[in-house]
Amino acid sequence: MTDDPKTLVSTDWLAAHLRDPDLRILDASCYMPDQNRDARAEYEAAHIPGARFFDIDEISDQRSPLPHMAPPPEKFVSRMRAMGVGDGHQVVIYDGAGIFSAPRVWWTFRLMGKTDVAVLDGGLPKWRAEGREIEDMPPVVRDRHMTVQRQAHLVKDVTQVAHASKLAEAEILDARSAARFRGEAPEPRPGLRSGHIPGSRNVPWTEVVTPEGTMKDPEALRAVFQAAGVDLTRPAITSCGSGVTAAILSLALERIGHRNHALYDGSWAEWGMYDDLRVARG
Repeated sequence: MTDDPKTLVSTDWLAAHLRDPDLRILDASCYMPDQNRDARAEYEAAHIPGARFFDIDEISDQRSPLPHMAPPPEKFVSRMRAMGVGDGHQVVIYDGAGIFSAPRVWWTFRLMGKTDVAVLDGGLPKWRAEGREIEDMPPVVRDRHMTVQRQAHLVKDVTQVAHASKLAEAEILDARSAARFRGEAPEPRPGLRSGHIPGSRNVPWTEVVTPEGTMKDPEALRAVFQAAGVDLTRPAITSCGSGVTAAILSLALERIGHRNHALYDGSWAEWGMYDDLRVARG
């Protein structure tokens, strides 16, 4: 793969830069309830040297009833400063699944106007499988100033997505499984309808990631989107169950040079809740 400190870097790249003074590593592991895994406890037991833990549920807009919505800029800044992450840092984000929740935090940084941020390809599983260094010590943190500028064009709300769906203004890409997309499998969150946003296309996030947990190469990524009927010349809006795996598609789009994309933060947790929003099945 080609290392790109603004999108995706390899374990070799991270190992070579591990001691760089302006590198900051974040463990953004987050698991579904049925996985019975405690992301913070796993971080405290073993993490890449110097890594800080980024709590996706806590560093969110907790005024919203929806899960892990993007945090207000002032909350993001205060949490990052407390973690010693600030201006001038190269950030690398990983998770304990390979590629699952790390792209969500990559997208959050970009939403805040920070672009020197990459996902670790293959995450902690690949790092550990290669016998690389891990530790259980908390990092030494020094407060670092951070300035942000929210990039509103990178996020869509329900009104904007409903408008895009009705007028076919963008390619709406749904990262959920095919069975959930078609309405054949129940939603993991209680009370949600089954199906998908009318006019959306199904690109399951598992299609852009290899069985080993790394992202497919750009040529293969392009083929995945094209096989799903996606017109890559049009604007794209990514969506999923609650805005986490949608960011995997956002990262994949960025890897193939597609720059005109936004993420529907509420995703199906919001759309599936409101009876006045149309739902398609099949």
